[in-house]
Order: sequence, then structure tokens, then C-alpha cells
Amino acid sequence: MSKYSSLKTVTALPVLAALTLVAQAATVPPPPPAFTESAHRPLTSADVLATSNATDWRPLDPQNTLYLELPAGRVIIELAATFAPHHAANIQALAREGYYDGVAIVRSQDNYVVQWADPDGKRPIKNAKRTLAAEFERAARGVPFTPLVDPDTYAPEVGFSDGFPTARDPKFGRAWLVHCYGMVGAGRDKRRR
Repeated sequence: MSKYSSLKTVTALPVLAALTLVAQAATVPPPPPAFTESAHRPLTSADVLATSNATDWRPLDPQNTLYLELPAGRVIIELAATFAPHHAANIQALAREGYYDGVAIVRSQDNYVVQWADPDGKRPIKNAKRTLAAEFERAARGVPFTPLVDPDTYAPEVGFSDGFPTARDPKFGRAWLVHCYGMVGAGRDKRRR
């Protein structure tokens, strides 16, 4: 085991997963007393969590939930199988075979990105696939979508699909996930085969 933390899958019950998120939201300290809407400062994630109710959360899909155990606590990751079914299944296969156990976190920027990797590129892949075709977008038809009123530079419409930040283009009938706070993106170097 390296000095870095490991990613392990845990079989979860939907209620436990939902309670974990709700419990985490309830433990966030309230916003500072000086906070007012007139202060015109952007809301932080802590502000949003502190003012949320249990009804603001939806249950996690236990079939698509992973747990990253870190010394500072558990990180809960829900995979977006609706948008990337093959990649979600492959991440689950990699986790089941222990591929991520002890893998190093190689880059972390607060409120932006966390990336982990096999720094030596020597971990064996047993049953998972080494490469997959891209799943950048999908047909928008049949995808639940709650639009936001704010305009976006990169998409005709932005909003949420089952809690995931999503963009869509009605003209072309396409939808895709967008990278926002709280999103996880993982990839591997294609040159290492």
C-alpha cells in the first residue's frame, strides 16, 4: 500500500447512501453570521449545504455508487451510467478487481480537479477493458432535464439530469455531462497499452 489513499467499492443500501449524504450536509457548519444576501458574495458549497433540507437530496443509485476512503474521510462518487454506461461499468470492474487500491492522487486543485493514476503505468488490468470508445454525448430524447434560466457560453441549454450537471442542444437532439464543482472525471493515457 502506498502512502496514498485507496479507492474501494462497498455494497451500499440506497437508504444508507442517502443518509450518508444527508448526514454530511447536516454536519456542515452554518454560514457565518455576517452572511446576508445583500453582501453580494457568491454562495459557497458550505453555504448551500448548510441551508439545504433533506428533501433537497435524492437517493443515490447504489448500483452506480463508489466510495473513496481517504484519511480525511469518505468521498462518495455516483457514476453517471445514463450518459456513459460503458465507462461506468468499466470503472466498477476496475474497482472490483482492486485496480484503484493504493493508487496515487497525482493532482489536486481545490474546487476544481482531483486526479488519480498509476504513476508507473504497471498495474495489471484483469477483467476490465483497457480502452473504450468515447461516450461524450448521447441522444437527448428520453433524458430527464431540468433547465436553468442562466445562459451558457458553451451550450444552448444547461441544467440538471437526475442531479448531474448537464447540457443539451435541442437543435441537434444531443445531451452531455458538463464539468462543474463536485464532478469527477477520470481518464488514462492512451499510450500505455
